[in-house]
Amino acid sequence: MHKDEMKGAAKEARGNVKDAIGKVTGDAKLRADGAADKLEGRAQKAVGKMKGAARDALKH
Repeated sequence: MHKDEMKGAAKEARGNVKDAIGKVTGDAKLRADGAADKLEGRAQKAVGKMKGAARDALKH
């Protein structure tokens, strides 16, 4: 697993927490921040997967 995958997963989890708290409290800004974090996390995980695949391809 590439470090970007781990960082992305953490950011996505943080976004899920923000979204859940925003939903419970009715805070639209917190929900929007959570959605943004989730999106950034997913993108960062995808970049990490591509980097990992490229690294593995170069090893073989």
